Amino acid sequence: MSVMDECKQNMEKAVERYRDELKSMRTNRPSPNMLDTVVIEVYGAEMRLRDIATIAVSDRKQLIVTPFDPSTPHAIAKSIEKANLNVLPAVDGNIVRVPIPPMSEERRKEIAKDAREKGEKTKVTIRDIRRKSNDQVKKQKTKGDISEDEQKKNEKLIQELTDKYCKQVNELFSAKKKDILEV
Repeated sequence: MSVMDECKQNMEKAVERYRDELKSMRTNRPSPNMLDTVVIEVYGAEMRLRDIATIAVSDRKQLIVTPFDPSTPHAIAKSIEKANLNVLPAVDGNIVRVPIPPMSEERRKEIAKDAREKGEKTKVTIRDIRRKSNDQVKKQKTKGDISEDEQKKNEKLIQELTDKYCKQVNELFSAKKKDILEV
C-alpha cells in the first residue's frame, strides 16, 4: 500500500470514529443511537443492546426497546440505568419505555463542548497522520525511491487530504452542535 493510500485510509478512519462518537451523543430529540453504548449481561455473556432488541422512537419524547426474548426486559432496564445516560427506563409488559427528559440549556452547552473537544482531538489525530506520512515520504526520498519533485508533490497531496478531512470534522461538529442546541 502506498503512503498516500495509507494516509487517506487512516484519516478516513479517524473521521468515521468521530462520526460514531457524535451519533451516540444526546440531542434534544430521542435517537436510538443514544443507547449504542449500553451493554447487557444475558445468557452468560455481555451483549450490545442492538443485538438483543429493537429500538424505536415514540412520540418524540421516548424510546421503545422491544427485546427479541420476552424474558429480558428487566435486565435491559437495569443496564440502561447503569449506563449513566440520565434516563429512567420503565418495564411495561414485554417492552422497556425510556422517557427522554428535555435537557437544560446548561446541559446542551456541555454536550456541545464535549462534541467540540472530540472534534479537536480528531483533528490532532489527522495532523499526526499527516506528520507520519510526510516522514515516510522523506524517508523514501532519502533512500532514493522517489525524486525531490515527487516528494514535494506527495507532501502537497498529504496537506490537501489533511485540509479535506479537518473540514469534514468541522462540518460534522457544526451539524451536531445545531442539533444539540436546538430546543
